[in-house]
Amino acid sequence: MRIPVSGFRFDESGRQGWSRELKKGIAVATLLIGVFCTHAYPQDIAASSLSNRELVVGVKSTPPFAMLAEDGNWHGISIDLWRRAADQLHLRYRFDEQPTLQELFEGSADGKFDVSVGALTITAARARRLDFTSSFYSTGLGIAVPAAGSLSWIPVIRAFTNFGFLQAVLALLALALLVGFLIWYLERHHNEQFAGGLKKGLSSGVWWATTAMTRRGTVNYGPQTIPGRIVAVVWTVTSIIAIAIFTAAVTSALTVRNLQGTVHNVTDLQSVRVGAVLGSSTQDALAQLKVTYQTFDTPLAGLEALRAKKIDAFVYDKPLVAWIVQQRFSSSIEVLDTTFEPQNYAMAVPNGSPLRASLNVAILDAMQSDWWRQTLFRYLGARTP
Repeated sequence: MRIPVSGFRFDESGRQGWSRELKKGIAVATLLIGVFCTHAYPQDIAASSLSNRELVVGVKSTPPFAMLAEDGNWHGISIDLWRRAADQLHLRYRFDEQPTLQELFEGSADGKFDVSVGALTITAARARRLDFTSSFYSTGLGIAVPAAGSLSWIPVIRAFTNFGFLQAVLALLALALLVGFLIWYLERHHNEQFAGGLKKGLSSGVWWATTAMTRRGTVNYGPQTIPGRIVAVVWTVTSIIAIAIFTAAVTSALTVRNLQGTVHNVTDLQSVRVGAVLGSSTQDALAQLKVTYQTFDTPLAGLEALRAKKIDAFVYDKPLVAWIVQQRFSSSIEVLDTTFEPQNYAMAVPNGSPLRASLNVAILDAMQSDWWRQTLFRYLGARTP
């Protein structure tokens, strides 16, 4: 007997048709559930795939973002943010300290570390080798210089011995020689004061030109011919302008601002000795500005060189260099108010890491909370980035 049910017949062929349709329906439903769950909770799935093992977290000491306490525990702005995210994602981990930024980034790119934490700046060159999470801190490069205190004549000596200043002096002397020669040549047959050969006559002409230019001292003789007097008039007017410009340059070099230092903004870096940390993003920024620099393995080494006057300025991430200066060099070094080359800090993960999506959500959650504002204030106080 055949009994129709919802369009199917429960004979032998009907049972096979129902079975095939049921299997298709179950498969489609399973696929939809999987897609929905993957779309709705990617962080849960990624976190669960990593919670079964201990993650290796690469870290480099960069106060106040990553610091190792005397008891062996890590803390700092980046460390505290990582701990909060790891607790939220139920991750187990251990820290692996690296001595340099280069080793930290190489370990991240090679998969040695599941995540790297510190003051890690996002750059195009680094992004080609590894992935970054969402940025959690925006800042820029800062410039550390010797603290303004007692007046120093070193900047003045440098100003008076540089090539530009020497060129100006030589140009004035050359003009005085030229005018002295013209006066002697035009007056030698008509004025006994300029008569004689090169030794006597030319020396009289140069002496007169120099005295007329500087207005220091008097001479009892001068040109008597019309051509000679024309040269004298032109030289008098020209020398007034030349001496005024020269005096202004000397006065500028002797101002208190210059006596207290040679670096006041970014443009001053091109004419002084600059230091930077090896392997840091500072090197790229200085290269773009055509600034010559020498490298140091650590910021501390660079600041020590600055205090010893081996360099004139040290360029590094502003919050990092400001922290070190405040802790160890507050009486001898200061950080300028200027900031250049904007930077963004983030955590680094290997390319294609399943942890990245989970961390992004956890980081954004933390940044939108009062906990993040309290954390920044605890480490940085009222200082701005």
